[in-house]
Amino acid sequence: MSTSSRPRRDLFIPFALITSAALLLTACGSGADGGSDTQAAAASQKIPTTDVVSSLSTDASAAKLLPAGTDSLSLAVSVGGTPPGTSYLEDGKTLAGQDVDFAAAVAKVLGIELKREAASFEAILPALDSGKYDVGVGNFGVTDERRGTIDFVTYINDGQGFATREDSKLHKVTDLAQLCGLNVATRAGTTFEATLEENKHVCSDAGKKAYKVQTYNEQGAIWSSLQQGRSDIVMSTINGLRYAVAQQEGLKFLNEFHRLDVGFAFKKGTKLAPAFQAAVNKLIADGTYDRILKKWGTTGSAIEKSEISPPELKD
Repeated sequence: MSTSSRPRRDLFIPFALITSAALLLTACGSGADGGSDTQAAAASQKIPTTDVVSSLSTDASAAKLLPAGTDSLSLAVSVGGTPPGTSYLEDGKTLAGQDVDFAAAVAKVLGIELKREAASFEAILPALDSGKYDVGVGNFGVTDERRGTIDFVTYINDGQGFATREDSKLHKVTDLAQLCGLNVATRAGTTFEATLEENKHVCSDAGKKAYKVQTYNEQGAIWSSLQQGRSDIVMSTINGLRYAVAQQEGLKFLNEFHRLDVGFAFKKGTKLAPAFQAAVNKLIADGTYDRILKKWGTTGSAIEKSEISPPELKD
């Protein structure tokens, strides 16, 4: 893989759009769905609404790469409740988030309609394989395991990180053995859950008590669990952690743990990938890409060029 196609590793740019208001997560769901937590999270945050997409027009060179007769596609969107991931605006119906903006921008460049449907994160990839949806978004990290059944078109670089309460003695997690004996909260069906489950042996190998993996379907429920002391630490997306910690009192971002490319997800063998790749590269070239990242405060996740199913990034 050429150096020019790898993500830029510049320092993370602070969130200019973040308000100082604290997130009020008062619901106390135990983990399975956390619906009220998600609603509280969405209602109490300032979600950027700047329009960075509607002025875009169709790019003929990208559009001609679509399979003949393609005028609309079904899009599954994972709704996590916490920006820059997808959440609902105050009307409770309109989806907003970085993934939604990128999908809308690509659709404009390709001259197609996207029929959006909210779906749970863990359900989207299997649903793509079964043909229920044409494309999915939800900050899906590109892993070698996923590439066995899913094709990706990359558009940002994010990855895995940790956050905890300010009173925690943890300052940086460089080895999962540091988590032994702790309760670790994360989203169900994610690379975070997989990483934690696959590495539980580090504790037994060291003669220590294993950490407990607590999985939730909604990000709001994770923060509630941490704030209320039911969890000791959160493993989630780097961008999502930075955003949320900046808005919540008493929490701190610890560190990045592992970077991953993130992409649009498709059923393996899709013929849509070249068109989506061309559209993302068009957005990078005309400046729309940077405007979307600046809107969501994620310029540290910029890539220089979109790729189709690149190998998983290894530290």
